[in-house]
Amino acid sequence: MPNRRFATGELVMGRWPGSVLYYEVQITSYNDLTHLYTVKYKDGTELELRESDIRSVSSFKPRKSNSSSSSPSRRSGSRSRSRSPGRSAKGKRRSSSQSRESRDEKKKTVRETNLTLLKLNENNTTRYNGEPDSTERNDTSYKILQKVESELEIGHVLDQYTLHPRRQKKKEEIFLEERVFETAKTTEKVSTQIKELEFGGRIGAFCMIFFLPATVFYLLLMCKQEDPSVMNFPPLPAFDSLWETRVFGVFLLWFFLQALFSLLPVGKVVEGMPLLNGRRLQYRINGFYAFVLTAAAVGNSLYFEIELHYLYDHFLQFAVSAAIFSVVLSIYLYARSLKAPKEELSPGGNSGNFVYDLFIGRELNPRIGNFDLKYFCELRPGLIGWVVVNLAMLLAEMKVQDRNVPSLSMILVNSFQLLYVVDALWNEEAILTTMDITHDGFGFMLAFGDLVWIPFVYSIQAFYLVNHPSEISWPIASAIIILNIFGYYIFRGANSQKNAFRRNPNDPKLAHLKSIPTAAGKSLLVTGWWGLVRHPNYLGDIIMALAWSLPCGFNHILPYFYVIYFTCLLIHREARDEHQCKKKYGLAWERYCQRVPYRIFPFIY
Repeated sequence: MPNRRFATGELVMGRWPGSVLYYEVQITSYNDLTHLYTVKYKDGTELELRESDIRSVSSFKPRKSNSSSSSPSRRSGSRSRSRSPGRSAKGKRRSSSQSRESRDEKKKTVRETNLTLLKLNENNTTRYNGEPDSTERNDTSYKILQKVESELEIGHVLDQYTLHPRRQKKKEEIFLEERVFETAKTTEKVSTQIKELEFGGRIGAFCMIFFLPATVFYLLLMCKQEDPSVMNFPPLPAFDSLWETRVFGVFLLWFFLQALFSLLPVGKVVEGMPLLNGRRLQYRINGFYAFVLTAAAVGNSLYFEIELHYLYDHFLQFAVSAAIFSVVLSIYLYARSLKAPKEELSPGGNSGNFVYDLFIGRELNPRIGNFDLKYFCELRPGLIGWVVVNLAMLLAEMKVQDRNVPSLSMILVNSFQLLYVVDALWNEEAILTTMDITHDGFGFMLAFGDLVWIPFVYSIQAFYLVNHPSEISWPIASAIIILNIFGYYIFRGANSQKNAFRRNPNDPKLAHLKSIPTAAGKSLLVTGWWGLVRHPNYLGDIIMALAWSLPCGFNHILPYFYVIYFTCLLIHREARDEHQCKKKYGLAWERYCQRVPYRIFPFIY
């Protein structure tokens, strides 16, 4: 086992990952298992570096090459009176052509280094939770380049007037120069076992695996009761009534139909965010086309009198089928992740504990060929299924309550949530920058959430209205519509502004926006929507969630479960964002928090 070269607390020069530039850092800790140093930059940013990416500070100081054959006076720095003022003090004889070639080589090196720095800033598009990128230069690296260029210019002037040859560089100097100006290579980060566990750690993950399905079944059983009060616990159904093979077959048909739609060669292909090894995966953006094809298929089913009321009658059985499928999928994902390369594991799902890693997800982007399992489940079967469930509840309401037309409350719920789903599919590319895609692995948490929680819990308002009608007047409906439009305006405006800044920070339309540069080469918006609160898109989401629940009236709290749960979810996610950003951006994030003190709710939180 190799011995560590640098001690904790020592000031050294650390290479920025993926770059050729070195910065002064302090060693804060050392991992004996992975042999990685945790270093802290001057702005507070902490990273893990390999020993090969760390140099001592003394190795960057200029070295004087003294000749053993020189006279004592020349070694001490004094100059002979007979020497020409332009004559070089040291160095072997070299022809003018050799000097010219050396100067040209140095200039070329500086130009390549400048280009490398610019390319690193241009390609650095990773933004945690979809934050915009920066085109600001790094001040430290700029000073280094400025110093190198000035030294080469002085050397060029001396070369023009020198009559004496120069001594060949020492091997140490040549090695140092090659290390500083070496060709930029992608730094492959070693995925180590994490120490900070989320969601209550191992015990919390174990409880969540049982608590989430129990919550879904509790909510669905409550909606079927005549009195859906919270304390009126529903009777448990017979075990054999929870399963039907035909229902499970219909669910599998739905899942693989959506998979087929996603594989169709329609829609553009885009690249995702850079992975730890520098690669960018490709994604086909055709979610909206899949939605249109699904709408056509559902329309044909209704035309041929295939009733969607079957979905309402077997709703609990469909939820059980989806839950079983998500568990099987989670086990498959965990098993295949054991053979995945370390650089393809997620940052937070590699704890070494089976239950925790099964829940969080070990592999970041599990794929079967070009078919990305996580990306597919994020938007297709669950999100589009949500709309189909709402339509089935609308038709069920008309049949159960013997109506010729749906109620105004049901129409509002269906319309609001349809707008939300269509917006997500139309702006499908934006999901590639979210935490679910860039940070979280694909395990039980996302599989259950995408396939069970979204279609069966997000549709709870429509399911509730089937057996608990709520009549509202047009003035009240108009106020609810205005509230939903207001929430959607904030949600879409914030996301559009973020995405536009990420694509082109120099867009003249965004000239009024101000940002704070970070040591990571990225910027944090401090004006516009993102100067109001740190997560304006979350604020819009919560306002829309409230508008979805209001048509159900105030007789019971059950239809308001979604807005209560969603508010807690976004507050928890904001706390995760805060922790990650503070660790990643250091002092720049503290400055950002001073400029934008409110997290989600202006003047409240």
